[in-house]
Amino acid sequence: MTLFTTELWERFSYYGMRAILLLYLTDQAHGLGLGESLGQAVVSIYGASVYLLSVLGGWFADRVFGARRTVLYGGSVIVAGHLCLALPSNGPAYAGIALVALGTGLLKPNVSTMVGTLYEPGDTRRDSAFSIFYMGINIGSFSAPFVVGFLRREFGFHVAFAAAAVGMTLALVAYLLGRRTLHGRGDTPPNPLTAADRPTMIKVSAAVFALLAVVFAWSAWRSGGVGPRPVVDAISYVCFLAPIAYFVMLLRSPLVTPAERQRVRAYIPLFVAAMLFFMLFEQAATTLTTFAASRTQLDLFGIEISPEFFQSVNPFSIVVLAPVFAVIWIRLGDRGPSIGQKFATGLLLAGISFAVMALASSVAGDNLASPLWLVGVYVIQTLGELFLSPVGLAATTVLAPRAFLSQMMALWFLAPAAGQAITAQLVQATEDASDTAYFGGLAVVTIVVAFAVFALAPWIRRHTDVRETS
Repeated sequence: MTLFTTELWERFSYYGMRAILLLYLTDQAHGLGLGESLGQAVVSIYGASVYLLSVLGGWFADRVFGARRTVLYGGSVIVAGHLCLALPSNGPAYAGIALVALGTGLLKPNVSTMVGTLYEPGDTRRDSAFSIFYMGINIGSFSAPFVVGFLRREFGFHVAFAAAAVGMTLALVAYLLGRRTLHGRGDTPPNPLTAADRPTMIKVSAAVFALLAVVFAWSAWRSGGVGPRPVVDAISYVCFLAPIAYFVMLLRSPLVTPAERQRVRAYIPLFVAAMLFFMLFEQAATTLTTFAASRTQLDLFGIEISPEFFQSVNPFSIVVLAPVFAVIWIRLGDRGPSIGQKFATGLLLAGISFAVMALASSVAGDNLASPLWLVGVYVIQTLGELFLSPVGLAATTVLAPRAFLSQMMALWFLAPAAGQAITAQLVQATEDASDTAYFGGLAVVTIVVAFAVFALAPWIRRHTDVRETS
């Protein structure tokens, strides 16, 4: 319950900001006045940064602070970021966005990891616990667009951002009050940094900073100067490289046993499927928000709605359907689909959702599309999410090498980072493409890959020691 409550309010904070960030970035009168495609790219790369920085959060939890304190520090940074965005000036906006991304990266992987540590390996309650935990995520996600959207319309962007700061503060209060209920879980790092490790750590840190400097400098040179676009490109490159480096590190580490290394190899196609799934799923804050704002009738059954409304359809559907899926997985037990089959199904449903978007765009033509198209798309994506996302969280905690529990969860969060980095490049490269061509092209690619994962599912099953990671 402590972790459930903490994550609920953190998600209220995150999704409240995400619901209005594109609108703020592209608003010519009251926002930053960016172009549509660049605004979409910035939102995508913001989302990618959140998940990319989860690597840092995992490292601090595993090596320095432990998961519990890392969550606390991350939440404090998030509050500082929202307060920057709440200031009645556009000047601190980029600093606020960066702080929220950093704080969420510190917090998010470690809350999920702590849920996994509450249950022993093989405990059949683990999967249902993650589904219930997922409900907490989506209660916060569902309520945030309504609250923040209302505040934006009535009082402006900065008051709406302030609401997210209040939500995150409530999360920290709940977390501090509930410390004793965790029974010491996450208090100590599983692989603490020693004096002997420091020289290596300094060398690795210097190499990472040097690489980042080179990437940013090269991106600025290609773009002809500094600004949002070279930052978007540079972070995209880092998001592509980070998961490759992480898998190499895990497969070569002497702390990883041969059996654990086998599971890591089987995890790679699951990671690719998750990356493509989130590439589509996370466009709720970018291309789907643009479609809602400019190409959709904002009237549903006679009630006037706002573009933010549609981002509440997914979490509402999760709250309704997550308990159903939890019961199904328990009742099916070993007779249920394997991990690979679940991932492939989730990816297939994501592809179908974009095929529906292409159809909606084509049918509407030059007219406004019915809002029911977007509602249907979000419901389809929700079904795909329930096949893939909580399954991925549970699978990651079970398949993770013992010495890299939090960092393996950080690797899981690199899947949406890489997926959104791809989106950041796609929306700029396809700026002149029609919505029908854009959504349809992505649908075809995703569906083809989904069937490839279905074909690999038996191999994935043979190379993992557990099937209860549903």
